[in-house]
Amino acid sequence: MLAENTQKQQAQSSGLFNRFLATVEWLGNLLPHPITLFALLAFAIVLISGVLGYFDVSVADPRPVGAKGRELDGSIEVISLLNAEGLQRIVTHLVTNFTGFAPLGTVLVALLGVSIAEHSGLLSTAMRALVINASRRMVTVTIVFAGIISNTASELGYVVLIPLAAMIFHSLGRHPLAGLAAAFAGVSGGYSANLLLGTVDPLLSGITESAAHMIAPGYVVGPEVNWYFMFVSTFVIAFLGALVTEKIVEPRLGEYDHSEASDSIEKQDMNPPTAQEKKALKAAGLAFIALLAVLALTIVPDTGILRHPDTGAVAGSPFLKGIVAFIFITFAIPGFVYGRVAGTMKNDRDVINAMSKSMGSMGLYITLVFFAAQFVAFFKWTNLGTVLAVKGATLLQVLGLDGPEVFVLFIIMCGIVNLSLGSASAQWAVTAPIFVPMLMLIGYAPEVIQAAYRIGDSVTNVISPMMSYFGLILAIGSRYKKNLGMGTLIATMLPYSMVFIIGWTVLFYVWVFLLGMPVGPGAETYFSHQ
Repeated sequence: MLAENTQKQQAQSSGLFNRFLATVEWLGNLLPHPITLFALLAFAIVLISGVLGYFDVSVADPRPVGAKGRELDGSIEVISLLNAEGLQRIVTHLVTNFTGFAPLGTVLVALLGVSIAEHSGLLSTAMRALVINASRRMVTVTIVFAGIISNTASELGYVVLIPLAAMIFHSLGRHPLAGLAAAFAGVSGGYSANLLLGTVDPLLSGITESAAHMIAPGYVVGPEVNWYFMFVSTFVIAFLGALVTEKIVEPRLGEYDHSEASDSIEKQDMNPPTAQEKKALKAAGLAFIALLAVLALTIVPDTGILRHPDTGAVAGSPFLKGIVAFIFITFAIPGFVYGRVAGTMKNDRDVINAMSKSMGSMGLYITLVFFAAQFVAFFKWTNLGTVLAVKGATLLQVLGLDGPEVFVLFIIMCGIVNLSLGSASAQWAVTAPIFVPMLMLIGYAPEVIQAAYRIGDSVTNVISPMMSYFGLILAIGSRYKKNLGMGTLIATMLPYSMVFIIGWTVLFYVWVFLLGMPVGPGAETYFSHQ
């Protein structure tokens, strides 16, 4: 009798969970494509500004006295774009809004360097060497760790590491879906963490800086501002991911039944790197070390040429302002060295072809940026972001939510939004103009706000049907389990999402508010707008 009741309760719980997943999927499918969404939002900004401008909606100016653009009466009004002057401004700035969008150039430049390392085979070989050579005891944490650092090369983790991890677990007599889940958790759930700065850092910092200018014109947010926190997060997420895999996911999956495999399983290269690849990998490593040594000479000595010319400090120095150039160099040169030794790159044409291939794959992103840039510009011109930020900050203070606990709510909100709007840049372009000024007004720096956003944006990637690679993961998993459905995959990944959001939020609170550590070089924790 007790067993029957337990089975009924489990069936009811499973039914409720499946209905919840179906609802999330249905709601997500109602959303238009992110590009269409930005176009609609830009059009909505024009209409809303016309209505609020007609009623002379305004708020007290939160910017300090003497700040650029502050009106003498100390108030900020909503500026209407729904008139002749607004239309003229829109049509004359349409191109410059696009070309001047901060993340566009920085992302493309960083990607040029990464593309050389990727197409030469350096990143793929390094990842394969890292995972295949791991001991049986360390293989789980190594796979999650490799997934996290693979984010530097965009889709490489999804295309190479996740199928490889499933095969490695299968070859070790472990459940292949557990290996797939561990890699997926690292690649997608740990998306924002990394040991090195990647293309996502300049992408987000440009949007954050633009949003911060609503409160503090001239405020600079560099790509490196979250590096300390994300560096530490890499090891924490790798540990948590391995723990969830071995203590929750793998026991739940149980013994693997080979009869569940589909007939379409393809054998892929699981061999360790060849002698030639090892030689090339070693040469690339030496090139990387040499580059780091040269860069150290420019910033470590007090007289370093890339230190701040006036203060002599690293903060605000040409080194940090030009960090995107160094991302390009530290990937491009070792990548080319690897290619020359391995034989995958012989001359400048191969390098150019590698860069052009990556640029060719950026068409969708560039299209999205055009519409996102218009939305951000319209939002800024109309002062809607500042008005919403002031109203929201006042509400938070009235509710007593102006302490560090506000970040818990912010992280959860970002995680929920991410279920339906999977693109990190798209989501941040929509939410940053509201929440960056709002949280700045209650005393927190943009660098800390961005770090909190990156947690929320990452942890629900693995359970979001709207995540662009979710279908690919489902296809890979179906090789090992014929009837693998979306609900099964989400249920498998849900423990990672839950543990990551708790563990990462606790790390954020301890790092920022208990230890008082900066989230990155020169990053502030608190902001004063007086």
